[in-house]
This record gives sequence, C-alpha cells and structure tokens, in this order.
Amino acid sequence: MKKILVSACLLGIPCRYDGKSKPIQTVIDLKDKYNLIPICPETLGGLPIPRIPAEIQGDRVIRKDGTDVTLEYERGANKSLEIALENNCKIAILKAKSPSCGNCEIYDGTYTKTLIKGKGVTANLFEKNGILVINESELHKLNEDNSK
Repeated sequence: MKKILVSACLLGIPCRYDGKSKPIQTVIDLKDKYNLIPICPETLGGLPIPRIPAEIQGDRVIRKDGTDVTLEYERGANKSLEIALENNCKIAILKAKSPSCGNCEIYDGTYTKTLIKGKGVTANLFEKNGILVINESELHKLNEDNSK
C-alpha cells in the first residue's frame, strides 16, 4: 500500500493549537486504500498542546503574544521531512491555512483571519523536496496522481 503523510489533526488526533482536532471523514477513510502516517510538525518541533496561535510574518513565525517560534516550526518541518523520506512518501495531505501545513493560503500575520496566498513552513519544505502537498479539500488530486 502506498504511504501518505497526513496532518494528525485531520485524522482526529487532538494536536492543534487549541488542543482539538479537525477530523475529516473522507481523509480518515483513505486508510482503506493507503497506509496513512500521521504527523504534526508543530509538536514534532517541540511546541506544546495547546499552544498560543502563531502566524507567518515575513520569513518568521510569530505567536500572537509576539514570541518568535520560527526555529520550532523549522525543526518540526525537518523532522516531518525525515519521516517522509524514511517512508518513501511522495504525497502529503496537510491541514489548509496552517502556518506549518497550509499549501495554498495562510493567515497574513495580523490575527484578523485574513488569508493570503502562501505556504506553511512544512508544506514549503515538502514541495522543495518533491513531495506533492494537498489539503483536505483537494483529495481529488490523489486520483490524478494515481492515473500518472
């Protein structure tokens, strides 16, 4: 079975900044077709659950209280990439809009729920290393990938 990395929160694991999860049944159901490997780059980087929300500001990741957590995000992205490479994963399904996992849009760093075009730290690193990153609303791209 092909291995796919998946944001742990999408599989129902409570690891988000608010201590909750965002289970998506269509993602969970992929376990019948793929070997799903859960990751949470933020916790892999050493951040606690729950944690103060963070957003990308320029080339830094800044918590709402002003603390720079860029190193933790980078550490988590690198550990996630190690897991991907160890498992020969070519695809990752990551949580949209996240400062780690967002692959199309992220919040703009103002904490006003304003979205901008951009990528999270892990999504960006994965793509630079040839891993296809999709979010929970792009599962149709799995079928496109399989037809190649």
